[in-house]
Amino acid sequence: MAMLLQLTTFLTQYLYGSNNAVTKQPDALRIGILSTAAINSAAIIHPAKSHGGVIVSAVASRNLQQAQKFAKQYDIPKAYGSYDELLNEPGIDAVYISLPNGMHGRWARKALNAGKHVLLEKPFTANADEARSLVQLAVEKKLILVEAFHWQFHPAAHALKALLDGGKYGPILRTYARMTTPKGSIPRSDIRWQFALAGGSLMDMTYVISSTRYFLGAGTPREVADAKARPTAEDPRVDEAMEATLRYDVDGRMVESKIYSDMWRPNAFGLIPRIWETPSIEIETEHAIIYFYNFMMPHLYHYITIYDKRTKTTTTEKHYSGGPQWGNRGESWWSTYRYQLEAFVDMVRGREPAHWVTLDSSIAQMETIDMVYEKSGLGKRLPTPE
Repeated sequence: MAMLLQLTTFLTQYLYGSNNAVTKQPDALRIGILSTAAINSAAIIHPAKSHGGVIVSAVASRNLQQAQKFAKQYDIPKAYGSYDELLNEPGIDAVYISLPNGMHGRWARKALNAGKHVLLEKPFTANADEARSLVQLAVEKKLILVEAFHWQFHPAAHALKALLDGGKYGPILRTYARMTTPKGSIPRSDIRWQFALAGGSLMDMTYVISSTRYFLGAGTPREVADAKARPTAEDPRVDEAMEATLRYDVDGRMVESKIYSDMWRPNAFGLIPRIWETPSIEIETEHAIIYFYNFMMPHLYHYITIYDKRTKTTTTEKHYSGGPQWGNRGESWWSTYRYQLEAFVDMVRGREPAHWVTLDSSIAQMETIDMVYEKSGLGKRLPTPE
């Protein structure tokens, strides 16, 4: 399903973003991309087409020919055969890093030391220790560093968050977030299965923790009560799937939150790939049961159902633009990544962004991931050695 959503995202942004390409401002932010990963097109290249304040001006790979091929495909002016070359380019203001998980911290650190602002793919780093060190450097350098939890920038997320915070349905009692991909959709040769690159389902599908924390307004859980990993047959250190129960202290109340990530989801009846399963979260409050379908890619399609326990009625909401944080900014065709880019540019330019993923939140995110891995017996992930 993740691959299908990525393809649909690309098509959506290509059709709308390309047709809505704008004239670039003379002082546009010049962004370089570290890696030629497939996600780059949806995450930064196409969103930048409709933003006058952004130019994707360079891409780097460890293989120059690969970088050149990628640059030609997406009309990127410069290609580099090493990441250091791009970072040493004075004409680059910021970088988007979509390298394997275990390399995030190292190259974000190098980018900050080179004076670049950083839009860093999730997960932020390999573990919490590395996250704290990276945050300290960003603060010292007075540069912008943000974890690319793009879904949090979308109006649908803000609408539900405002509904929960408003108290209409009472306090949150429990949550259950899940994300899966069908068995075989991510080949075993994929980097996401490699322990040396800080791979595993929870690392890749860290959205289940991100969504839980965001809607609870919480940091690190009081405890991880239980965590069960399903290791891969190839490497018992890597989780094919992870289930966990987290307990959060929310305003003095204990909330039980379950999470489930699965990068090798067994077929229904042993035959049918579960392509209908998209990232979702169920939130039960005192007076309602709320379900957010496809919270990760709400710009493609989503719905929020609210079952009122008191009236026994169900209402459905959808939000593609506006909302309590963006107001009259944004367009219904903007992707989560386009909203994220808008906020990133605002932050770099010293303007107040409509939404932001704080550095403290990213540390708490990695602390939670560490806690789950340690409770499962697999142990926390490690940075990839140089």
